[in-house]
Amino acid sequence: MKNTFQISILDWHTFLLGLSKNNSVYVPVKTYDTIDYKLFTEDGLNIIYNVAKPVTPLKAFFLPPKENVVIEKKAYNKNIIIGIPACDLKALEILDEIYLDETWLDLRYKENRERAVLIGTDCFETAENCHCTSYGIEPYPVNHADASSNLHFAEEKRKQVKKELVEKNRLLPDYAKTGSLIKNSGEDLWEKHSRTCVSCGACAVACPTCTCFLLIERPDFEKIRQVDACQYPGFERIAAGEDPLRRKYIRFRNRYLCKYVWKPEDFKSVACTGCGRCIDSCIGKISKNEIFIEMAESS
Repeated sequence: MKNTFQISILDWHTFLLGLSKNNSVYVPVKTYDTIDYKLFTEDGLNIIYNVAKPVTPLKAFFLPPKENVVIEKKAYNKNIIIGIPACDLKALEILDEIYLDETWLDLRYKENRERAVLIGTDCFETAENCHCTSYGIEPYPVNHADASSNLHFAEEKRKQVKKELVEKNRLLPDYAKTGSLIKNSGEDLWEKHSRTCVSCGACAVACPTCTCFLLIERPDFEKIRQVDACQYPGFERIAAGEDPLRRKYIRFRNRYLCKYVWKPEDFKSVACTGCGRCIDSCIGKISKNEIFIEMAESS
């Protein structure tokens, strides 16, 4: 049986302040129109709860954009991350499958995971491109985090938000159907939709499940793991200059083949959790949801 506790906002901030003396406490903060994780400060201002999602995906705490993976880390204190949406918590499943596999255990990822305390949050609102329910994910924490609501008002809000998401994305095919559509799609569709793509890689960087990286060697046995993206020109360039992904529309399609066709062949977990960050961050204003709906309607 779950216990429910209520606390005033002032006492809650006092509690967080105490935690922050010996730990790094990250909270979702709204600055102008942007919500992102920031270290908790004494004033506790601008913290926002029950939002759809921060800009930064949770994976950044475990797989930083750039990290020296061979240098010995000191004994760090805990990272206490508050206000994590369900789409990011769900993304941990495929990250853990990849990086905690005993055959190819990634020790740095394991260390980062073990020193993190994850506190989830319900989404009491939906952002424009949220579509977690299309892939069987609830808009509230189910696994992988502490803190879960069982108050009556929260249950009613959950039903309301889920209904809104289902209705808004009623034309979007589910995860398995999307994979089938992509697998059987023609080149013309990808050429058309990739025209405004600038190969910036923002979609992969913002994605909570994309984890491609470069391993850069430097003097003194430094090995730097740095984020990479299949949308970058030269991502698959090999000896003699051969590049299977040389053409932009092929790179563009490759990302969705990876998420909806190839990943399901190798992993149990979904490789897209419907957060919509790839759509939010796209400079070319490309919506994968619009592409998938178009494919579904023409199939």
